[in-house]
Amino acid sequence: MANLRNQMSPISSEPDAGAALRMSKIGAARYDLNDPYHIALTVNWPGFLAIVAVLYFAVNLVFAGLYFVSPGSVAEARPGAFLDVFFFSIETLATVGYGEMHPGSDYGHWIAGLEIITGMAFTAIVTGLIFVRFSKPRAKILHADKVVVTRHNGQQTLMVRIGNGRMNALTEADIRLSVLLRETTTEGLRYRRSCDLKLAQPHYAIFPLTLMPMHAIDQDSPLYGFDMQKLKDEEIRLFVSLQAYDPALGANIADLKTYTAEQFMFGTRFVDTISTDDDGRTTADLRAISTVEPDGF
Repeated sequence: MANLRNQMSPISSEPDAGAALRMSKIGAARYDLNDPYHIALTVNWPGFLAIVAVLYFAVNLVFAGLYFVSPGSVAEARPGAFLDVFFFSIETLATVGYGEMHPGSDYGHWIAGLEIITGMAFTAIVTGLIFVRFSKPRAKILHADKVVVTRHNGQQTLMVRIGNGRMNALTEADIRLSVLLRETTTEGLRYRRSCDLKLAQPHYAIFPLTLMPMHAIDQDSPLYGFDMQKLKDEEIRLFVSLQAYDPALGANIADLKTYTAEQFMFGTRFVDTISTDDDGRTTADLRAISTVEPDGF
Protein backbone atom coordinates (compact mmCIF):
# COMPACT_ATOMS: atom_id res chain seq x y z
CA MET A 1 0.00 0.00 0.00
CA ALA A 2 2.85 2.37 0.80
CA ASN A 3 4.20 2.06 -2.75
CA LEU A 4 0.85 2.88 -4.31
CA ARG A 5 -0.22 5.69 -2.03
CA ASN A 6 0.68 9.15 -3.26
CA GLN A 7 2.02 11.87 -1.03
CA MET A 8 -0.55 14.51 -0.14
CA SER A 9 0.42 17.79 -1.74
CA PRO A 10 -1.26 20.87 -3.19
CA ILE A 11 -1.89 20.76 -6.92
CA SER A 12 -2.14 23.47 -9.50
CA SER A 13 -5.54 24.92 -10.32
CA GLU A 14 -4.54 25.96 -13.82
CA PRO A 15 -5.52 23.87 -16.85
CA ASP A 16 -2.53 22.04 -18.24
CA ALA A 17 -3.89 20.34 -21.32
CA GLY A 18 -0.95 21.53 -23.39
CA ALA A 19 1.58 20.18 -20.89
CA ALA A 20 0.34 16.63 -21.31
CA LEU A 21 -0.53 16.82 -24.99
CA ARG A 22 2.61 18.67 -26.11
CA MET A 23 1.13 19.35 -29.52
CA SER A 24 2.58 21.49 -32.26
CA LYS A 25 1.26 22.75 -35.60
CA ILE A 26 2.91 23.45 -38.92
CA GLY A 27 1.42 26.29 -40.90
CA ALA A 28 -0.06 28.05 -37.86
CA ALA A 29 1.63 30.67 -35.70
CA ARG A 30 1.31 30.81 -31.94
CA TYR A 31 1.34 34.59 -32.10
CA ASP A 32 -0.20 36.13 -35.25
CA LEU A 33 0.78 39.78 -35.64
CA ASN A 34 -2.39 40.27 -37.70
CA ASP A 35 -4.38 39.50 -34.55
CA PRO A 36 -2.76 41.63 -31.82
CA TYR A 37 -5.87 41.53 -29.63
CA HIS A 38 -5.60 37.74 -29.29
CA ILE A 39 -1.89 38.05 -28.49
CA ALA A 40 -2.60 40.66 -25.80
CA LEU A 41 -5.16 38.40 -24.10
CA THR A 42 -3.34 35.07 -24.33
CA VAL A 43 0.26 36.01 -23.52
CA ASN A 44 1.20 35.63 -19.84
CA TRP A 45 1.40 38.66 -17.55
CA PRO A 46 5.21 39.08 -17.71
CA GLY A 47 5.00 38.90 -21.50
CA PHE A 48 2.11 41.38 -21.61
CA LEU A 49 3.91 43.88 -19.39
CA ALA A 50 7.08 43.46 -21.44
CA ILE A 51 5.19 44.17 -24.67
CA VAL A 52 3.59 47.30 -23.17
CA ALA A 53 6.98 48.52 -21.92
CA VAL A 54 8.65 47.94 -25.30
CA LEU A 55 5.83 49.70 -27.18
CA TYR A 56 5.88 52.62 -24.73
CA PHE A 57 9.65 53.00 -25.13
CA ALA A 58 9.42 52.69 -28.93
CA VAL A 59 6.68 55.32 -29.26
CA ASN A 60 8.65 57.78 -27.12
CA LEU A 61 11.79 57.00 -29.08
CA VAL A 62 10.05 57.79 -32.38
CA PHE A 63 8.63 61.11 -31.18
CA ALA A 64 11.92 62.05 -29.52
CA GLY A 65 13.58 61.46 -32.88
CA LEU A 66 11.05 63.72 -34.59
CA TYR A 67 11.81 66.50 -32.11
CA PHE A 68 15.55 65.92 -32.35
CA VAL A 69 15.76 66.28 -36.15
CA SER A 70 14.35 69.82 -35.87
CA PRO A 71 16.50 71.85 -33.46
CA GLY A 72 14.45 74.41 -31.57
CA SER A 73 11.21 72.43 -31.80
CA VAL A 74 11.39 71.98 -28.01
CA ALA A 75 12.09 75.18 -26.13
CA GLU A 76 14.46 75.03 -23.14
CA ALA A 77 15.91 71.72 -24.38
CA ARG A 78 19.70 71.69 -24.50
CA PRO A 79 21.00 71.73 -28.08
CA GLY A 80 21.95 68.24 -29.20
CA ALA A 81 20.66 66.64 -25.98
CA PHE A 82 18.59 63.70 -27.15
CA LEU A 83 17.77 62.78 -23.54
CA ASP A 84 16.01 66.13 -23.07
CA VAL A 85 13.64 65.64 -26.01
CA PHE A 86 13.13 61.99 -24.99
CA PHE A 87 11.91 63.00 -21.52
CA PHE A 88 9.84 65.77 -23.10
CA SER A 89 8.23 63.08 -25.25
CA ILE A 90 7.41 61.01 -22.14
CA GLU A 91 5.79 64.05 -20.48
CA THR A 92 3.82 64.89 -23.63
CA LEU A 93 2.68 61.30 -24.26
CA ALA A 94 1.35 61.17 -20.70
CA THR A 95 -0.23 64.64 -21.18
CA VAL A 96 1.59 65.81 -18.03
CA GLY A 97 3.43 68.87 -19.29
CA TYR A 98 5.67 70.04 -16.47
CA GLY A 99 6.19 73.43 -18.12
CA GLU A 100 10.00 73.69 -18.12
CA MET A 101 10.18 72.43 -21.71
CA HIS A 102 7.46 73.19 -24.24
CA PRO A 103 7.01 73.27 -28.01
CA GLY A 104 9.21 76.02 -29.44
CA SER A 105 8.05 76.11 -33.05
CA ASP A 106 5.04 75.38 -35.25
CA TYR A 107 6.66 72.05 -36.13
CA GLY A 108 7.06 71.27 -32.43
CA HIS A 109 3.40 72.10 -31.77
CA TRP A 110 2.23 69.80 -34.57
CA ILE A 111 4.36 66.90 -33.34
CA ALA A 112 3.31 67.51 -29.72
CA GLY A 113 -0.37 67.57 -30.74
CA LEU A 114 0.04 64.30 -32.63
CA GLU A 115 1.84 62.76 -29.65
CA ILE A 116 -0.90 63.82 -27.23
CA ILE A 117 -3.53 62.08 -29.40
CA THR A 118 -1.29 59.03 -29.61
CA GLY A 119 -0.79 59.02 -25.84
CA MET A 120 -4.53 59.21 -25.18
CA ALA A 121 -5.17 56.31 -27.55
CA PHE A 122 -2.29 54.28 -26.09
CA THR A 123 -3.53 54.80 -22.52
CA ALA A 124 -7.10 53.90 -23.47
CA ILE A 125 -6.06 50.72 -25.30
CA VAL A 126 -3.72 49.49 -22.54
CA THR A 127 -6.31 50.28 -19.85
CA GLY A 128 -8.95 48.37 -21.79
CA LEU A 129 -6.69 45.35 -22.28
CA ILE A 130 -5.79 45.26 -18.59
CA PHE A 131 -9.48 45.42 -17.67
CA VAL A 132 -10.32 42.56 -20.05
CA ARG A 133 -7.45 40.43 -18.74
CA PHE A 134 -8.59 40.96 -15.15
CA SER A 135 -12.29 40.50 -15.91
CA LYS A 136 -12.00 37.25 -17.87
CA PRO A 137 -13.75 34.50 -15.88
CA ARG A 138 -11.23 31.86 -14.89
CA ALA A 139 -11.93 28.39 -13.65
CA LYS A 140 -10.26 27.31 -10.44
CA ILE A 141 -10.66 23.59 -10.93
CA LEU A 142 -8.36 21.03 -9.32
CA HIS A 143 -7.68 17.69 -10.96
CA ALA A 144 -6.22 14.50 -9.58
CA ASP A 145 -2.95 13.80 -11.33
CA LYS A 146 -3.98 10.19 -12.07
CA VAL A 147 -6.85 8.22 -13.57
CA VAL A 148 -7.89 5.09 -11.69
CA VAL A 149 -9.42 1.93 -13.13
CA THR A 150 -11.17 -0.18 -10.51
CA ARG A 151 -14.29 -2.25 -10.00
CA HIS A 152 -17.50 -0.45 -9.14
CA ASN A 153 -20.76 -2.35 -8.66
CA GLY A 154 -19.13 -5.39 -10.22
CA GLN A 155 -18.03 -3.55 -13.39
CA GLN A 156 -14.57 -2.36 -14.37
CA THR A 157 -14.83 1.42 -14.19
CA LEU A 158 -12.64 4.35 -15.10
CA MET A 159 -12.74 7.22 -12.61
CA VAL A 160 -11.32 10.73 -12.50
CA ARG A 161 -11.57 13.15 -9.60
CA ILE A 162 -12.23 16.88 -9.88
CA GLY A 163 -12.20 19.46 -7.08
CA ASN A 164 -13.80 22.90 -6.85
CA GLY A 165 -11.05 25.31 -5.84
CA ARG A 166 -13.50 28.15 -5.14
CA MET A 167 -15.03 28.68 -1.72
CA ASN A 168 -18.48 29.07 -3.32
CA ALA A 169 -20.35 26.22 -4.99
CA LEU A 170 -20.52 26.01 -8.78
CA THR A 171 -23.78 25.11 -10.47
CA GLU A 172 -24.96 23.39 -13.66
CA ALA A 173 -21.70 21.51 -14.18
CA ASP A 174 -21.43 19.49 -17.39
CA ILE A 175 -18.55 17.03 -17.73
CA ARG A 176 -17.39 15.18 -20.83
CA LEU A 177 -14.71 12.52 -21.17
CA SER A 178 -13.22 11.68 -24.53
CA VAL A 179 -10.32 9.51 -25.56
CA LEU A 180 -8.00 9.80 -28.54
CA LEU A 181 -7.60 6.39 -30.18
CA ARG A 182 -5.61 5.03 -33.10
CA GLU A 183 -7.62 3.23 -35.74
CA THR A 184 -6.75 1.39 -38.93
CA THR A 185 -9.13 1.40 -41.89
CA THR A 186 -9.79 -1.58 -44.14
CA GLU A 187 -7.47 0.11 -46.64
CA GLY A 188 -4.65 -0.02 -44.11
CA LEU A 189 -4.61 3.69 -43.34
CA ARG A 190 -3.97 4.69 -39.73
CA TYR A 191 -5.49 7.76 -38.14
CA ARG A 192 -6.57 9.11 -34.78
CA ARG A 193 -10.18 9.45 -33.75
CA SER A 194 -11.73 11.11 -30.72
CA CYS A 195 -14.36 8.96 -28.98
CA ASP A 196 -16.69 10.13 -26.24
CA LEU A 197 -16.84 8.02 -23.10
CA LYS A 198 -20.31 7.52 -21.68
CA LEU A 199 -20.56 8.74 -18.09
CA ALA A 200 -22.84 7.43 -15.40
CA GLN A 201 -23.70 11.05 -14.57
CA PRO A 202 -22.55 13.76 -16.99
CA HIS A 203 -24.52 16.64 -15.41
CA TYR A 204 -24.42 17.95 -11.84
CA ALA A 205 -26.84 20.61 -10.63
CA ILE A 206 -24.39 21.69 -7.92
CA PHE A 207 -20.62 21.29 -7.58
CA PRO A 208 -19.66 22.35 -4.03
CA LEU A 209 -16.60 20.19 -3.19
CA THR A 210 -15.46 17.32 -5.42
CA LEU A 211 -16.87 15.22 -8.25
CA MET A 212 -15.89 11.77 -9.47
CA PRO A 213 -17.09 11.13 -13.04
CA MET A 214 -17.25 7.39 -13.83
CA HIS A 215 -17.17 5.50 -17.10
CA ALA A 216 -18.09 1.81 -17.14
CA ILE A 217 -15.64 -0.14 -19.34
CA ASP A 218 -18.16 -2.59 -20.78
CA GLN A 219 -18.32 -4.13 -24.26
CA ASP A 220 -19.67 -0.87 -25.69
CA SER A 221 -16.77 1.16 -24.31
CA PRO A 222 -13.96 2.28 -26.65
CA LEU A 223 -11.56 1.16 -23.90
CA TYR A 224 -12.91 -2.39 -23.62
CA GLY A 225 -10.07 -4.92 -23.49
CA PHE A 226 -7.37 -2.33 -22.82
CA ASP A 227 -4.71 -3.01 -20.22
CA MET A 228 -1.80 -0.80 -19.17
CA GLN A 229 0.48 -2.03 -21.94
CA LYS A 230 -2.11 -1.53 -24.66
CA LEU A 231 -2.83 1.99 -23.40
CA LYS A 232 0.86 2.83 -23.78
CA ASP A 233 1.18 1.11 -27.16
CA GLU A 234 -1.78 3.09 -28.51
CA GLU A 235 -0.49 6.34 -26.95
CA ILE A 236 -3.88 7.00 -25.39
CA ARG A 237 -4.89 10.55 -24.48
CA LEU A 238 -7.84 11.14 -22.15
CA PHE A 239 -9.53 14.55 -22.17
CA VAL A 240 -11.70 15.79 -19.31
CA SER A 241 -13.67 18.94 -20.11
CA LEU A 242 -15.91 20.79 -17.70
CA GLN A 243 -18.32 23.67 -18.10
CA ALA A 244 -20.11 25.22 -15.15
CA TYR A 245 -21.65 28.43 -13.88
CA ASP A 246 -19.91 30.43 -11.18
CA PRO A 247 -22.51 32.50 -9.27
CA ALA A 248 -19.79 34.60 -7.64
CA LEU A 249 -18.48 35.70 -11.05
CA GLY A 250 -21.89 35.69 -12.71
CA ALA A 251 -20.36 33.89 -15.69
CA ASN A 252 -19.81 30.48 -17.23
CA ILE A 253 -16.39 28.90 -16.80
CA ALA A 254 -14.64 26.17 -18.76
CA ASP A 255 -11.74 23.87 -17.94
CA LEU A 256 -9.77 21.15 -19.71
CA LYS A 257 -7.44 18.45 -18.39
CA THR A 258 -5.46 15.92 -20.39
CA TYR A 259 -4.09 12.58 -19.18
CA THR A 260 -1.56 10.31 -20.87
CA ALA A 261 -1.41 6.52 -20.67
CA GLU A 262 1.28 6.71 -17.98
CA GLN A 263 -1.19 8.43 -15.66
CA PHE A 264 -3.64 5.49 -15.65
CA MET A 265 -3.56 3.29 -12.55
CA PHE A 266 -5.23 -0.14 -12.53
CA GLY A 267 -6.32 -1.82 -9.30
CA THR A 268 -6.41 1.37 -7.24
CA ARG A 269 -9.09 3.71 -5.97
CA PHE A 270 -9.16 7.30 -4.76
CA VAL A 271 -8.93 7.80 -1.01
CA ASP A 272 -11.98 9.55 0.43
CA THR A 273 -11.29 13.26 0.96
CA ILE A 274 -14.69 14.20 2.44
CA SER A 275 -15.25 14.30 6.20
CA THR A 276 -17.98 15.58 8.51
CA ASP A 277 -17.33 17.00 11.99
CA ASP A 278 -19.54 16.75 15.07
CA ASP A 279 -21.39 19.93 14.09
CA GLY A 280 -22.37 18.44 10.75
CA ARG A 281 -19.95 20.61 8.78
CA THR A 282 -18.64 18.87 5.65
CA THR A 283 -15.00 19.40 4.70
CA ALA A 284 -13.07 18.38 1.60
CA ASP A 285 -9.29 18.00 1.89
CA LEU A 286 -8.28 19.07 -1.60
CA ARG A 287 -4.61 18.43 -0.77
CA ALA A 288 -5.39 14.72 -0.99
CA ILE A 289 -7.29 14.85 -4.26
CA SER A 290 -4.63 12.72 -5.99
CA THR A 291 -4.15 10.21 -3.17
CA VAL A 292 -4.93 6.60 -4.10
CA GLU A 293 -4.81 3.21 -2.45
CA PRO A 294 -5.12 -0.42 -3.61
CA ASP A 295 -8.74 -1.34 -4.27
CA GLY A 296 -8.32 -4.81 -2.74
CA PHE A 297 -10.26 -6.58 -5.49
